[in-house]
Amino acid sequence: MDSEKACDAVAEGILELAIVTLPANPDVQLSTSLVWQDPLWIVAAPDHPLVDQANNARVTPAMLVEHPAVLPARGTVTRSILFDALAPIDVAIETSLETNYLETIKMMVSVGLGWSALPASMVDGAIVELPVEGLTMQRRLGSVTRKGRTLSRAANALLDLLR
Repeated sequence: MDSEKACDAVAEGILELAIVTLPANPDVQLSTSLVWQDPLWIVAAPDHPLVDQANNARVTPAMLVEHPAVLPARGTVTRSILFDALAPIDVAIETSLETNYLETIKMMVSVGLGWSALPASMVDGAIVELPVEGLTMQRRLGSVTRKGRTLSRAANALLDLLR
């Protein structure tokens, strides 16, 4: 379930607990707890033209505009983090494909369909990091519960493990 839908389900009382990418402005009915910071990196396939450019000079945000991106869908926290980081630089990104599944994005990037922003923990031989001048991004991952709701023993045990 997407983080955004999971947060809505917790706010509506459908779910008791969710582990999500924490929203920047959570619903007032939600209580959030940060579990860890998750750095996001710009990534591409090892044979992507941006990788060649990175070998010769540092990649700039303007260089990203010259190539299509494979990104999380509109309205997701991860996509917002990327666009918020790029906003001061005033660049318009061309999105070739969108999906909410990070593993799918990684696969699409690895076969050369575009660059993306993915968690650093996903970088391996199939994709490589492209350090971009002036661009740092992080997701905040954590738990979401509904304020005032008494949690089950199982939910409390899970939260204890996360702490």
